[in-house]
Amino acid sequence: MSDTSFASTHQVFNQATALEPYHGYRSDRVLQHWLQHGGGNWAEPMLDQYGALTGTELMEAGRQANRFTPQFHSHDRFGNRIDLIEFHPAYHRLMQVATAHGHHSLPWREPKPGAHVARAALTYLHSQAEAGSGCPLTMTFASVSVLQQLPAPLRDSWLGKVLANDYDLRNLPYPQKTALTIGMAMTEKQGGSDVRANTTFAKPLAGRGNGELYRLVGHKWFCSAPMSDGFLVLAQTDAGLSCFLLPRWQPDGQKNAMEIQRLKDKLGNRANASSEIELRGAQAWLIGDEGRGIRTIMDMVALTRFDCVIGSAALMRQAVAQALQHGAGRHAFGVQLNQAPLMQNVLADLALESEAALALGIRLAMALDCAASNDSEKALVRIGTALAKFWVCKRAPQLIYEAMECLGGGGYVEDSVLPRLYREAPVNAIWEGSGNIQCLDVLRALQREPAAVTALEQELQTGRGLHPLLDQAIARALHWLSGSVDEASARRAVEQLVLAWQGVILQRGAPAFVADSFCAGRLAAESFWQFGSLPTGLPFAELIARSQPQH
Repeated sequence: MSDTSFASTHQVFNQATALEPYHGYRSDRVLQHWLQHGGGNWAEPMLDQYGALTGTELMEAGRQANRFTPQFHSHDRFGNRIDLIEFHPAYHRLMQVATAHGHHSLPWREPKPGAHVARAALTYLHSQAEAGSGCPLTMTFASVSVLQQLPAPLRDSWLGKVLANDYDLRNLPYPQKTALTIGMAMTEKQGGSDVRANTTFAKPLAGRGNGELYRLVGHKWFCSAPMSDGFLVLAQTDAGLSCFLLPRWQPDGQKNAMEIQRLKDKLGNRANASSEIELRGAQAWLIGDEGRGIRTIMDMVALTRFDCVIGSAALMRQAVAQALQHGAGRHAFGVQLNQAPLMQNVLADLALESEAALALGIRLAMALDCAASNDSEKALVRIGTALAKFWVCKRAPQLIYEAMECLGGGGYVEDSVLPRLYREAPVNAIWEGSGNIQCLDVLRALQREPAAVTALEQELQTGRGLHPLLDQAIARALHWLSGSVDEASARRAVEQLVLAWQGVILQRGAPAFVADSFCAGRLAAESFWQFGSLPTGLPFAELIARSQPQH
């Protein structure tokens, strides 16, 4: 026997095939169901086209954009200050495809029933391929609600290009560009979420008031997407905290006095650049009234928080899809993995949590679609966004870890997408207000906004009589709504409110076996929060089959 016979020691077998390439939309029956439920199915041709990209080209672009991270260049070779961020071409491709499909603009350009639902589905698909590029897309989308408050013609000169379904990566003054992106710089070292502690100050160049130019001096601890063309910034005036639009270039065409100090070396979200900046007399236009900065910017914050919910649900879906694909193609201890009772419980539980997260996000999108003409839905958005962001964004890291464990060691290595998903997951819980901030926001709504309380109560009441366990959960939730909630109990109250709400949404919109399984697994007194602890007797196989990616 020759020595070459020992060159190959084994055959590769009992390995699941890769999920990729796959069709992000056609493979996801749960997304198709909730899109139709929310009235966004008119966008199905666009989503079908986008889904073909997310499971192929964009998934690969996401891998490359996270491997080749942004590079900061403070000066050119002659010593001139330039403050440029260099991105890999894969990142620009992600932005180009997303903007061409209206990720940042769809509900504003097509304000018709189901527009927010359709955009949520688009965001859901995109975030599964690469979530970091969602940061500038989200801020550009959400900024419209603030930019609309500027006086014309300044408002129109920005909005027309912010809403353009185009991507112009050139570093030029905004009048010379075909499309614009918007970033945000709110928090400072000493305050964090407590933006009222900001020390950056603004002085008028000439006149005061909405649309007038001011000079800003100070720092920002987090400036998201510093390569953007404009930034919404909070700074102190004589009247208090105020909101400004700070352009990357001054109106006279000179580089604005905004200097990037460094890029943040983050746990995840690595394809996206986040920075610390100094404002050394940077010029910016006041938006709204002096001293009303928080009120001015809150509509934008509500929309970015909504995208945190959809983004987390998307990460959950991709993790579940990977786990289900593995379970369908792997055998252990003489049985196909997704047929083993213990693993069936885990996979079914993951699928159930993923669908509940998406359903909650779609319900919020439906409320956004109606908010302009329906005060109750507008009030529901107010309290519901904080509830959903707290819960869904916190559940995502645990779910993704459990999905990783389903794959074993293969899920822990970088060849798998799961480590990237796991690193990405915490940012949505932290960005735009951490869990405690969301709970405090809910408390403020309970104490000061009776319309929000009434809207949520009416929503919960629609679930009465649909399931005994849901009736009990609704009773517990209504108890929190009707009484005084002390701050130390806020997380408990928020948890019970959002679980009851998810139960109502599923009972009213999901197949009975999904809705009843949720009630049994999440609303019973003996419910456990470790995935794989669903009560025996639930339709595990049916839950798995519903979420199984379809090639």
